[in-house]
Amino acid sequence: MHPVDLINLKRNHIQRLANQNGAAGEQEILSSNRNLVARPKGHGLNVLMNALKESGIIIKRSSFDAISIPAGVSVDFRDMASVKEALSKLVFVELKTANQARVRPDFSGFFFAFTEGEILASEALGPRHRVMLFNKATGATLLTSVPEVLAKAKSTNWQVSIQL
Repeated sequence: MHPVDLINLKRNHIQRLANQNGAAGEQEILSSNRNLVARPKGHGLNVLMNALKESGIIIKRSSFDAISIPAGVSVDFRDMASVKEALSKLVFVELKTANQARVRPDFSGFFFAFTEGEILASEALGPRHRVMLFNKATGATLLTSVPEVLAKAKSTNWQVSIQL
């Protein structure tokens, strides 16, 4: 193997693993789906979390990346009354991005992880929590759920993440 080939392989590996590519994929999904909006930030996220809590649902702020708002529904995340009125119609979406041509259109061969918060949000929200898989390399998307993904998984490797 030539040194240039090795460098190119390393670059491809780094590109695939870089967190910024996941964020870029998320932006691509959001810009191409009119009914998806990014997870609110700051005060808007606080209002949304409080509305969920008041409705009996407690999830982590990081357990979703986007919200699907049906056509004809409007919501101002800075206004509690607006959020409460729309809350039952909102679908919380976790975005998972691949950047590999080898991942098939049904996403077999795609290796990714769910956090504990994402799994718990799926349980708490039920059908109002979805997972959107997106392959940046091919443009393929698949809207699914945590239970559907786990049922189709060829393997699972559980881990514990620790911050010291």
